[in-house]
Amino acid sequence: MSHVISANSTHAPKVSPLLRWTPQSISTVLTLQGVYYLITGIWPLISIETFQMVTGRKTDHLVTGRESDHWLVMTVGVLVTAIGASLLVAALRRQDTIEIGVLAIASAVGLLCIDVIYVTKQTIPPIYLTDAVLEVLIIAGWICTSYRRQRSSLHAMH
Repeated sequence: MSHVISANSTHAPKVSPLLRWTPQSISTVLTLQGVYYLITGIWPLISIETFQMVTGRKTDHLVTGRESDHWLVMTVGVLVTAIGASLLVAALRRQDTIEIGVLAIASAVGLLCIDVIYVTKQTIPPIYLTDAVLEVLIIAGWICTSYRRQRSSLHAMH
């Protein structure tokens, strides 16, 4: 038997705490992703040597023996750092905008695809699949947060 709540009812349906969206939950996802991106973006900028110890040497096969792909690693590092910093500022300011969500999700999806495609092509070593797993977790965090928010909005309308 279905339970119907009349428009005059003063009792709102109870929502599981797991389905309740709060500004803190989006702030948590932004903070975790921001910190992860900040760390992984800054790392090659601070120490390309230790970064390459983990991720493998970056060389251009067209220029034999020269490590000429450092510019690309540095470029990606700067951009990932900028994204991480932006996400952290949004988290601190409790900004819940579509723009920051698009930036966060598109970045995670993009990095995930690059990791999987280029590990599969054997262009980059399998250690990058560790990042792919973390990107999947970030995307899952965004999906859960969006789902909770949508459910919360629906319950607020009734």
